[in-house]
Amino acid sequence: MTATHTTSRVTVRGDTGEAAQSARAASPVRPLPDRPLRSRRRLRAQLTAWAFIAPVVIYLVVFYAYPLYRNLDLSFRDYTLRSFIDGTAPFVWFDNYVEVIRSSTFAPALINTAVFTLVSIVFQFAIGLALAVFFFKRFPLAATLRALFLVPWLLPLLVSASIWAWMLNSESGIVNAGLEAIGLTQVNWLTSPQWAMVSVLLANIWIGIPFNLVILYSGLQNIPGEVYEAASLDGANGWQTFWRITFPLLRPVSAITILLGLVYTLKVFDIIWIMTRGGPGNASTTFAIWSYRLGFGGGSPELSPAAAVGNLLIVLAFVFGLIYIRTQRRSERA
Repeated sequence: MTATHTTSRVTVRGDTGEAAQSARAASPVRPLPDRPLRSRRRLRAQLTAWAFIAPVVIYLVVFYAYPLYRNLDLSFRDYTLRSFIDGTAPFVWFDNYVEVIRSSTFAPALINTAVFTLVSIVFQFAIGLALAVFFFKRFPLAATLRALFLVPWLLPLLVSASIWAWMLNSESGIVNAGLEAIGLTQVNWLTSPQWAMVSVLLANIWIGIPFNLVILYSGLQNIPGEVYEAASLDGANGWQTFWRITFPLLRPVSAITILLGLVYTLKVFDIIWIMTRGGPGNASTTFAIWSYRLGFGGGSPELSPAAAVGNLLIVLAFVFGLIYIRTQRRSERA
């Protein structure tokens, strides 16, 4: 009985092995793809990836890299209108930068650029954050009012600056008319050295508030509601909730908002030029205005010094950006 059982078990195993061999023999053998085919597929994938990247690369080269190179070339040569056309301007290296720094306009332009940028960013961010927190609370007509606050951002800068220039006009402006109506002295907003910078700051702050409102409001929507519920259960008041929950959780969005505002404000030209043209004198002259004046504002354009001022503005923006990013990293580590 035992021998019979063992024999049958061996027979079953033998049948199974023969069946497996016959199955393997019946199944077709797939040859591995050769190396040229795999290389062609890899090359095709790489070409497809470069095809998607190429438009961005071309855009950056044409509209950023090449203009920056041309601006550097202008600043290191002594260009006139004639040499600009025939391309025979000699190299003067850093002479244009030395001339610009020694100019009597350099110090006022540097101070005005710093004041205009820092004051604009502080007020735009503070007012935009306050409005974002205000509109985050649900109440009737909140969406309508929030949409109305976006109007300054949607208007072209030419229109906005022209409106502010009309409102602050010394003779026919509505602001001076209101001051006179309540018995106050009229102010020469656009023609007084003491008030020209204040005037362009008011216009620029008004234009930049909606941008901060939109970005910060979107950041508030990403904060979980459970955090506020836990804070209310712990007895936190409104100020404690804002300072210990809302503001820290908005830090990444705030960093992006301030950095974008910094880059944008440094290069503001339209508002100042339309309202005061950088005057009176140099009272509201920034680097952007000064560069335009040198290149296009006079009868004899000084193209190379204008390019040097433009490059100084780029360096200033780069330095401000690095300082801000380093400050943010330190605060995050702390």
